[in-house]
Amino acid sequence: MSTSLSWVYWIFPNSNVAQQLGSGLNGLGLGAIGLDWSTVSSYLGSPLASPWFATANVAAGFFIIMYILTPIFYWLNVFKAKTFPIFSDGLFTSSGHTYNISSIIDSNFHLDINAYEKNGPLYLSTFFAMTYGVGFAALTATVVHVLLFHCREIWQQSKSAFQEKKMDIHTRLMSRYNQVPEWWFVCLLAANVAATIFACEYYNDQLQLPWWGVLLACGLAIFFTLPIGVITATTNQTPGLNIITEYIIGYLYPGRPVANICFKVYGYINFKLGHYMKIPPRTMFMAQVVGTLIAGLVYLGTAWWLMATIPDICDTSLLPPNSPWTCPSDHVFYDASVIWGLIGPRRIFGELGTYKAINWFFLAGAISPLLVWFAHKVFPQHKWIGLINMPVLIGATSSMPPATAVNYSSWIIVGFLSGFLVYRYRQQWWQRHNYVLSGALDAGLAFMGVLLYLCLGLEGISLSWWGSDLDGCPLASCPTAKGVLVEGCPIF
Repeated sequence: MSTSLSWVYWIFPNSNVAQQLGSGLNGLGLGAIGLDWSTVSSYLGSPLASPWFATANVAAGFFIIMYILTPIFYWLNVFKAKTFPIFSDGLFTSSGHTYNISSIIDSNFHLDINAYEKNGPLYLSTFFAMTYGVGFAALTATVVHVLLFHCREIWQQSKSAFQEKKMDIHTRLMSRYNQVPEWWFVCLLAANVAATIFACEYYNDQLQLPWWGVLLACGLAIFFTLPIGVITATTNQTPGLNIITEYIIGYLYPGRPVANICFKVYGYINFKLGHYMKIPPRTMFMAQVVGTLIAGLVYLGTAWWLMATIPDICDTSLLPPNSPWTCPSDHVFYDASVIWGLIGPRRIFGELGTYKAINWFFLAGAISPLLVWFAHKVFPQHKWIGLINMPVLIGATSSMPPATAVNYSSWIIVGFLSGFLVYRYRQQWWQRHNYVLSGALDAGLAFMGVLLYLCLGLEGISLSWWGSDLDGCPLASCPTAKGVLVEGCPIF
């Protein structure tokens, strides 16, 4: 319950619609709020570190997508929306039941076309389909926004990089240290690419990705580094490359889910903090390289250990109620491998798919920054127009799912309290304590998570109290179409 306080459900405990609207975990989360820091920061990071204008853009995008577009799509029954939950990361048949993915995979872990045609097309929940649409729009909006609002600045900075210029205080102080030679980075990049190509070729039966897929993924990452870097640097929000990488390799190399996963991971793209903290560049370089190696080994070891020690981990159909081992991010990762890799975008979003109209979001995303840019030019006296960042606004819900409505509503509330109220009326306190508090909350959450697992989780000890009920909205994930039979749900 402390994870999601869904007060709408308390008022209308027997209403299916009220639970769809009020559930913070399986619905639209109208008025839902969480009381623990993990709910607030688990997907969007600390709201205390986000500038208020960026938080406001996220809030506006969340409101438009969650409370305007999604209800319209759902209650107009677009894409048979009422046959499925209003908010879910599940994969469904046309009758609203969970899709049996195992039945459409052949012995080589490729798509069995005949079995897929027999089972019928795959369907998504309203919000899940909407998520991919806004992902398309956010990507094109990012490129157009950077061209319109930052092109001149990028060009000037590029020219000044080859000319003598006045150094700022940070660069002047850092110039006393030996810089990291360019060839260090080149060698590291070449070694990683070579190792990746070798792994993909040597273990091709398992990884499924050919050598050219690795090079294409690297090329995409390089191409989008600049526009995504600009958005991240100015808003503390990072548009994702996962959807476009999945889309491209899904068309070029369909029917291979593992290849799609590998391509997406290779297509993802900091020395800035060290620059301001005056850490010697070579020391920082080695710390990042060694830290990455250690982290990779620790992550891999931890994953194998958890899979060996936690029964039915990630299997929500077998786990006990309120189990913490539901792996929401991994579920979405798996769903993406099925949608983009196994079945492929051509049969989902292409000419053979149910959701081909979603591709219009690409155009909508490209047009949206033009509207803001034009309004900014026509009404230059309204400074707030220039703070509208369409890549952030459109991509506000890019973490949903696995993030849920309560994660966003709680994040926005805390961001408003910190970035607007405290910053405006207690600015000295904010300057002195805001980022320290943010770091303390993050560190405390991580420390307590490990401590609680070692002290209680390993011994199978759990605390049962009114706050341990995660949401309390059992009907929120039920379909509302007539005649759809789903276990635990009423029939309309």
